[in-house]
Amino acid sequence: MINSAVLVLNRYYQPVHVTSVKRAFSLLYQGVAKAIDAQYRLYEFEDWAALSATQDSITTIDRTIRVPRVLVLGAYDHLPRAKVRFSRLNIYARDNDTCQYCSKQLPRSELNLDHVNPRTQGGKTTWENVVCSCVPCNLKKGGRTPEQAGMRLLKKPVRPRWTPLFRGAIRKVTYREWLPFLHLADISYWNVELLDE
Repeated sequence: MINSAVLVLNRYYQPVHVTSVKRAFSLLYQGVAKAIDAQYRLYEFEDWAALSATQDSITTIDRTIRVPRVLVLGAYDHLPRAKVRFSRLNIYARDNDTCQYCSKQLPRSELNLDHVNPRTQGGKTTWENVVCSCVPCNLKKGGRTPEQAGMRLLKKPVRPRWTPLFRGAIRKVTYREWLPFLHLADISYWNVELLDE
């Protein structure tokens, strides 16, 4: 429970980060952030701790405290940088772990990346040229374009729009309390940047 996720909003109620419950309690206790409930009421630490505990709670020596699922920072008004990292996990997330040729949704261990326009034909390693592919489709396509291989892409690959969730965020929304603050189409996990070789 202590390492589960809490959504952090800036003072304009825009998502800026996902943190652990442990860090969330620290921010709340220090007065840096306030907890927000389902009716959008803000609570400082003592007020939040006085609420009756629910199923998601932390027990201390002298009380049980409800876990906040959304925090609002008091003085922070920035947004994270808008550039989406070009990474293997982000491509899998953009393509919903689905082969872009046969439309099978598979575990990531059974997926790889494919250059739509092969590198042997001048294709670049970019958002607009790399897609998620299953191994059989990748082998079938080989060093050809989809047209040359008689295959069709499910959708044209594009750079995804910016998302507020990064650095350890989970791929799917877990807590209904987050929903009013998120753009669901943009939720994904950011990882290491891929480079064109």
